[in-house]
Amino acid sequence: MDRFKQIESFVSAVSRGSLSAAARSEGVAPAVIGRRIDALEARLGVKLLIRTTRKISLSREGTEFFEECQQILQSLENAENSVAAGGENPKGHLRVTAPAGFGRRHVAPLLPRLLDTYPGISVTLDLNDRLVDLVNEGYDCAIRIGDLADSSLVSVRLADNRRMVVASPAYLRRHGTPRHPSELARHNCLSFGASGSQTRGWLFTIDGKPTPQRVSGTLECTDGAVLHAWTLDGRGLAWRSLWEVEDDLKQGRLVTVLDDYAPPPNAIYAVYPQRKHLPPRVRVFIDMLRQSYAGRLP
Repeated sequence: MDRFKQIESFVSAVSRGSLSAAARSEGVAPAVIGRRIDALEARLGVKLLIRTTRKISLSREGTEFFEECQQILQSLENAENSVAAGGENPKGHLRVTAPAGFGRRHVAPLLPRLLDTYPGISVTLDLNDRLVDLVNEGYDCAIRIGDLADSSLVSVRLADNRRMVVASPAYLRRHGTPRHPSELARHNCLSFGASGSQTRGWLFTIDGKPTPQRVSGTLECTDGAVLHAWTLDGRGLAWRSLWEVEDDLKQGRLVTVLDDYAPPPNAIYAVYPQRKHLPPRVRVFIDMLRQSYAGRLP
């Protein structure tokens, strides 16, 4: 067992880029990971890692050993998953990441039901709007919204996602209603962060083609819930997803504008690392999402 833990800790530290990241993934102190790797190096009689205060790197022997260990651990996981897939009680710890707003509304409420159905599963849910590296950060699955970049990840389409420009009735009474995307230049547009929609622009269908429209305004934020609150408060126009504002539209707290120029819907996906055998805990989680979202999400 000690030999196996040493190899696991070595691979985890290299994959995640630091002893501290490997320690966080296992829930132990970085010193524990360091002692395991020291013991592994002592047993093999070679230096595997070159460690500084800022980073770790592989020696020549470490590079060769790392590749072999990765294959061994992957083969072991595939063998376990292949056997476990035939059972009816998925087990293990599931690590999931999702955009903060969507995850809060449409992922977190489902997880207690998953655990009630499969008591052998435990879950960590990371609500984060950054693009997480699933493989190097040790996640089983991510929920992502919008077009997916080409990658080695496997994607499962869960639902359509419609986006629209919304504003409060009070804002439109004070500033008027834009009739064409070009008129947004005269409006206060609430944007998602300096590197988000303000830089890329909001997307519209103009002359039959998806066309980005640059916008600007006096408020921007990297938290969608804050943008939502500002929009309700009449501070400006916002480009939001229907799953976020549907209730406000029904209650009249917000109204849509520029509907004639709405872009085609994008999608909500579950993505996971490419594997020969999908772990049962991930499979049942994705199945639950597909069943829950079918016909229910806006």
